[in-house]
Amino acid sequence: MAEPPVQPPSDVVWVMGGETMGTTWSARVIAPPGADPTATQGAVQAELDIVVATFSPWEPTSEISRFNAAPPGLWALSSTFWTVLEASMEIADDTNGAVDPTLGALVDLWGFGPAGPRPADSPVPTEDEIVAAQALGGWQGLRMNREARGAMQVGGIRLDFSGIAKGHAVDRVSERLTALGATSHLVEIGGELRGRGVKPDGQPWWVEIEQPPGSPSPRTLMAMVDVAMATSGDYRRAFIHGDRRYSHTLDNRTGRPIDNGLASVTVVHPSAMKADAFATALTVMGPYEGPEFAEAFGLAAHFIERTPRGAIERMTPLFAAMLVDTDEAATSGAVTTGPVTIQ
Repeated sequence: MAEPPVQPPSDVVWVMGGETMGTTWSARVIAPPGADPTATQGAVQAELDIVVATFSPWEPTSEISRFNAAPPGLWALSSTFWTVLEASMEIADDTNGAVDPTLGALVDLWGFGPAGPRPADSPVPTEDEIVAAQALGGWQGLRMNREARGAMQVGGIRLDFSGIAKGHAVDRVSERLTALGATSHLVEIGGELRGRGVKPDGQPWWVEIEQPPGSPSPRTLMAMVDVAMATSGDYRRAFIHGDRRYSHTLDNRTGRPIDNGLASVTVVHPSAMKADAFATALTVMGPYEGPEFAEAFGLAAHFIERTPRGAIERMTPLFAAMLVDTDEAATSGAVTTGPVTIQ
């Protein structure tokens, strides 16, 4: 039998937030008596600053920028960097490279990296450019030394953790809040969430699942009790050229943005980092392979596919079992934060 959720340490809910990683963050925190909200927000910001200093390719002095610019050799990594790289490589192995942390050169080539969009007179890379960028990556070619906690820079390889870093940040913030005694909270960064415990009234943190713009899918709520949720959508970052949308999610097999009809994939998992990575992987896999893999792998996943006949919604049995009737949560009242709705 599952254990009951952790009871709130008080009946006061703090609302805090700010900006990080090119997006916004927010948290609803039930802190223990005597806690200082300013100090708590400062602790959250400190965790977010660590993530930026480690994984932001937009920061020239970040650890990832320094590794990407390093000459060939074995480079020791911080424990934070190693944790995320190891998780990325494990999920790359599980998904046959649908998540690939070595695609930095392709990300830059397509205009989604720190250099910004491609020139207006050349918005789409040439075939030769794509092949050259692919040659600089490939998860199977990345060598890691566990004893030295290091990775081999073979020369020109560029790592990119855009499909996992926000989820890792959510986990860090949640764990820091728990360590501070705020054992009931809901953390959100750019639409990736993790909930712990319940609200003072005993209700869970109700979250409305993010839908693509214009989606006809019905309003769907999830009770965020000791779980995390992440959504990968082709509408979040993209550019239009001609009559085609080019998404920021890249397929390492083709070297191009995905073009498989999936508008969004949502994954619920105990870890926000893994939910984030698996949502990306399932998006790359597509509307047929993705659901099959998710069900076989035991993932709670929800898919929305665009088709000429309109949107098609699919979900794994585990995800369907987690859904609730919207009337059940309606008594809580809605609060909007970032790209999601929290109740």
